[in-house]
Amino acid sequence: MKPRISVIIPVFNEQDAIEKVIGEIPKECVTEVIVVDNGSTDQTARLATQMGAKVIREDRRGYGWACLAGMANVATPDIVVFLDGDYSDHPNEMTALVAPILENRADMVIGSRVLGNREPGALLPQARFGNWLATRLIRWFYGVAHTDLGPFRAISYPALLKINMQDKTFGWTVEMQVKAAKLGLIATEIPVSYRRRIGVSKITGTLSGTIKAGWKILYTIFKYTLVGVK
Repeated sequence: MKPRISVIIPVFNEQDAIEKVIGEIPKECVTEVIVVDNGSTDQTARLATQMGAKVIREDRRGYGWACLAGMANVATPDIVVFLDGDYSDHPNEMTALVAPILENRADMVIGSRVLGNREPGALLPQARFGNWLATRLIRWFYGVAHTDLGPFRAISYPALLKINMQDKTFGWTVEMQVKAAKLGLIATEIPVSYRRRIGVSKITGTLSGTIKAGWKILYTIFKYTLVGVK
């Protein structure tokens, strides 16, 4: 049987990018595209609907809130793919992203921007340093080698349920990777391409966003190091 793959795209005011993102998703391998509107005040939701996506609204602001809302609306998939709505990732690389899961070689696949081809200026210095520090800590604590906390990722649905995601804001990606390591799930990385996003980042594009994200990432790593997975 053809695997069921659900794509979750959290968005906040991405009207200039969302059509490009949805339009480049390889439709032959995807069952559904769920766009989670995290309180947009522009035309993002309308444009996503016109592109054939299922649009749901989550007004509680936060990346994790949006991802959790998307998970609550998937149609029992085999694999869930998380993809940003700013067109910084290359959606047409999704086939390669899910391949290790389909071939039973991994439970989770992280699209590594560090290993892939990056447009100059796409991955800001603060993001590069944050990724380096977080992945180094994960390696020290768990012996699992990651190079990135990239948001473009795929995970088997049973593994996603087992991880029991909880974070509501900036700690979402690192929570998934730390919990996967603690649970002994098989995680791998593949190189993915990365370009400058359309518009300004809501996280690394501002000093306050960078500080909040950095603090939450470090807090999440130490939290799950000191306590069990819940």
